[in-house]
Amino acid sequence: QVQLVESGGGLVQAGGSLRLSCAASGRTFSSYRMAWVRQAPGKEREFVAGISWSGGSTYYADYVKGRFTISRDNAKNTVYLQMNSLKPEDTAVYYCAARSVEDGGSVYVIATYRYWGQGTQVTVSS
Repeated sequence: QVQLVESGGGLVQAGGSLRLSCAASGRTFSSYRMAWVRQAPGKEREFVAGISWSGGSTYYADYVKGRFTISRDNAKNTVYLQMNSLKPEDTAVYYCAARSVEDGGSVYVIATYRYWGQGTQVTVSS
């Protein structure tokens, strides 16, 4: 099991940047696939970005490609989401999520992630 705590959210102007962090606790952090998922008001949760246990493979939703970068530092038990060129439509609560490397399924399927943080609010003003 892994516990996740997000930080780094806030209010920014369109075109600005934020870096989200997800601090994980657990005996085998490196054995988990990690992802960022967001939920805007009145909408379903949607996949933003994912990363393999080693950080060697990354995955992005089409609407963030070229703007967001996911990375992880297993030595620090932390996963990051660097968000550049933010748009008002990026406004949402951003959640860190994790699943065991033993669990199958597509990285894009939110239901496959077992563990979730509390979320951090990102608000982008126009």
